[in-house]
Amino acid sequence: MEQNLSLFETRVLGCLFEKAVTTPDYYPLTSNGLLSACNQKSNRDPVLAMSDNDLQNTLDELNKKRLVTVESGFGSRVNKYAHRFCNTEFGELKLSDAELAIIGVLFLRGPQTPGELRTRTQRLHEFADVTEVEACLDAMSQRATPLVKKLARQAGKRESRYVHLFSEVNEAEFSVASVASENLGNDNSRLDQLESEVAALKQTVAELQQKISDLLD
Repeated sequence: MEQNLSLFETRVLGCLFEKAVTTPDYYPLTSNGLLSACNQKSNRDPVLAMSDNDLQNTLDELNKKRLVTVESGFGSRVNKYAHRFCNTEFGELKLSDAELAIIGVLFLRGPQTPGELRTRTQRLHEFADVTEVEACLDAMSQRATPLVKKLARQAGKRESRYVHLFSEVNEAEFSVASVASENLGNDNSRLDQLESEVAALKQTVAELQQKISDLLD
């Protein structure tokens, strides 16, 4: 199991995890779609500005590590990319939907508290409550090869954050980064709420369109 992934590699994999669930009709992703997802300004920390070359080099490395596959349709010159990070026939890493959702958010947003994970995994997997998230994190941390680690609780904070262990862990760096991003917390929360509302509206519109179609038939 690869445990020394770069920031670009975790960003690409996290986007593939996310889009496979949230936009299955467009998955696997083209390089253009994947680049847009990697550089997305919401639900990402840090926000990146990957170039086409950055993305291609990252995909090449992930392909060498057998963590992504390249697919091309018959008669199409456009390659599409899918992850094979877990749950493959010959791979050793097996994750439940809940575990993959947690890893995906940690790849996309860095260290998170259980409460943050419950909120931010909703589009990928629905946890009943924070206790269920904590139980999943405990199980992931107690594997023979741990997948996550609980960081020391910061002064003035009620919850400890968790970090994935597929990259080197630098707790001092995470502490500094969290202070730098403190002022962005409210903006990110508002964006999360807006995205949830937009998703609900889209679902409502789709249901209405289906009802209208049924009536016309």
